[in-house]
Amino acid sequence: MVARRRKRAVRESDSGVPTLPGYSAIPIKFSEKQQSSHYLYVREHKVREGTKSPWPPKRTLFVLNVPPYCTEECLLRLLSPCGPIQSVELQEKPELAESPKEPPSKFFHPKPVPGFQVAYVLFQKPGSVSAALALKGPLLVSTESHPVRSGVLKWIRDYTDSVPDPEALRVEVDAFMETYDRKIAEEEAKAKEEEGVPDEEGWVKVTRRGRRPVLPRTEAASLRVLERERRKRARKELLNFYAWQHRETKMEHIAQLRKKFEEDKQRIELMRAQRKFRPY
Repeated sequence: MVARRRKRAVRESDSGVPTLPGYSAIPIKFSEKQQSSHYLYVREHKVREGTKSPWPPKRTLFVLNVPPYCTEECLLRLLSPCGPIQSVELQEKPELAESPKEPPSKFFHPKPVPGFQVAYVLFQKPGSVSAALALKGPLLVSTESHPVRSGVLKWIRDYTDSVPDPEALRVEVDAFMETYDRKIAEEEAKAKEEEGVPDEEGWVKVTRRGRRPVLPRTEAASLRVLERERRKRARKELLNFYAWQHRETKMEHIAQLRKKFEEDKQRIELMRAQRKFRPY
């Protein structure tokens, strides 16, 4: 049902261009040899009132149907004639709310999205969004001055880029660890300041830091604990370890139940003979 609704939402205009309600269509081609055009659907980025978004609404262009071969550098080059661009970011799906993000890394890349993506293009001036909505095209993704590699050449480049320089990688890892250690130290200092201090309602936050620290166990204490555990295990009998032992135990239990049943029958018969049986 969802796929059918999407197909119905995309309609063709009088000129044969597929249109999407609320969006403007920008035709693009991979190269001059390509005859048919691919369409990007763009509109001004808008959010509901009260919703926080990292993208300013009046300066951000929201782009749908971005093909896999169109990278952030390609979008930056295609839309730069509309005005200076501050940043371009590709995502798998639209971002509904503001979420914390880690700084991008040159070595640890996220898993690439296999299909089409969405993009957020942040311009420096609000007028650039209107200029982007008025683009006619078709725009060329791969040109002689800016070729876009595909096929085997792209695979070779991706493999070459996946082998990092050890020294540059060490520098980035050290910088990441310094940032992480600084963050942990700030959190510990903040928790220490808030320890034992009541909040506005008079509640005191109890943390593990306020508890008495556990003393380290000495070697003699560890040996005593091990010896105690060994004696405890020695006192226990290993019952029904084998299957035949388990069967014999069950048979003995059934035999005892039958013997008790026969004894109870004889006792009832004896009580009946002595007229001392009172079932109620």
